[in-house]
Amino acid sequence: MTSNTPDNPGSQPPSDALDVEVNTVPVELYKILKFEGLVGSGAEAKAVVADGMVRVNDIVEIQKRKKIVAGDVIEFAGQRLRIVFTEAG
Repeated sequence: MTSNTPDNPGSQPPSDALDVEVNTVPVELYKILKFEGLVGSGAEAKAVVADGMVRVNDIVEIQKRKKIVAGDVIEFAGQRLRIVFTEAG
């Protein structure tokens, strides 16, 4: 997973969201938080999700293993991440 600022004005992502590129979907929610460095560990990621501190598409999400797909927007700790699928290779 890699992050970058959105540069495609036609896709209209949330203006303050960072694109997170994934080459496999779906991805479990806690893994995105961990790999993007928003938490220190997988256990911490699972805890913040279970505590209702994470939103997916503007809805509080408490499923740690929630399947995240391209187009989903994750919000946590003042960060907004938009999931973008990119083919491997």
